[in-house]
Amino acid sequence: MTNRPDIARMKRELAEIIAIRSENPPGGEADVAVYVERLLKDEGFSVSLTEYKPGRFNVEGRLENGPGPVFAFNTHMDTVPAGDGWTSDAFTLREEDGKLFGRGACDCKGPLIAMIEAMRMLAADRTTWSGTLLGVFVGDEEIASEGAKYYAATKPNIDFAVVGEPTSNTTYSAHKGSLRPVVRVHGVTAHSGTPHLGDNAVYRAGQLLTLIEAYHNEVVRKRTHPLVGEASLTVTRISGGHADNVLPGSCDMLLDRRMVPGEDEDAVKQEFAALLKDAHDRFGVKAEIVDYKATTGSATETAGDHPVVLASLEACKENGTADPGPFGFQGGCDLVHFRSLGAQGTVIGPGSLSVAHKADEFVPLDEFVTCSVIYRDVARKMLRPNP
Repeated sequence: MTNRPDIARMKRELAEIIAIRSENPPGGEADVAVYVERLLKDEGFSVSLTEYKPGRFNVEGRLENGPGPVFAFNTHMDTVPAGDGWTSDAFTLREEDGKLFGRGACDCKGPLIAMIEAMRMLAADRTTWSGTLLGVFVGDEEIASEGAKYYAATKPNIDFAVVGEPTSNTTYSAHKGSLRPVVRVHGVTAHSGTPHLGDNAVYRAGQLLTLIEAYHNEVVRKRTHPLVGEASLTVTRISGGHADNVLPGSCDMLLDRRMVPGEDEDAVKQEFAALLKDAHDRFGVKAEIVDYKATTGSATETAGDHPVVLASLEACKENGTADPGPFGFQGGCDLVHFRSLGAQGTVIGPGSLSVAHKADEFVPLDEFVTCSVIYRDVARKMLRPNP
């Protein structure tokens, strides 16, 4: 047994797990979950495989090594769809110029394999740490984080967590959250030749849009966080009308509200209600929220002086990251669900978010291998045995 990463094995396993399709939508991590279960069992971890809804799975590997805290590695088993534009097969790992290409290479099958390699190294040398080591690999992060939400609802005891996402082997200690309300603006249908007999819902939606834009510029974007930047409110979808010659009787809009750490989700929902009331009072717009689209979750952060943040920064620095952070995600991830358990955590992973979700997604080979050592070292620092 060695306490250094096995590069050939990591490349082989990354190729194998990329070849197992787990695109979301439509979802379905079953085959990936079975593969991860086997890898963990082979290393002596006790493993539980949970089907939290038909065809959707979480995997937890556990290794108890004396008294001490509980430390969890976490990332997700699903990927975004492959899409078009690839210069090679998206599900066949290709190595070129020090890069490993394939769907999920950096988001997030690369971090997952690096975490398993770190867990191997920790299992091989148990004299350097004490406590309980977990690997929590979940489904559905790309759409609604149903896997992480289900796992958190079981109330596991976790003290510290490192979440795998592409950060170029730097430390992220905060991320944004999101809410996506579906707003329906009501009008009155009429023949398009006699529009004065109706009330055009698209025109009414336009009046609401002016208020939404103003609210973003004058209120929302002024809420800032030192790591993740500005909060935001925008419109990402709009649809109205049902026939070419009929005045639209309704118009639906999907809003995207990005929250920064410190913002309260219930308070933001109250702001939506106040915005719709303002549109009614000023313009007579009749609108309501008819649904909330599922999202990854709320914003969160771990204090910059917390030991797990300091350990993460130190491990990144010791392993060659010139500027380890801490930084903040503009998007969301599953850290918030571990923070809801009281765990303190960070986000670290190989590869760049700038190539995630795109054709020819890749992870640099050196970052991929080095990240397994970073993961190992963060866990060791947080699971130091008592003197």
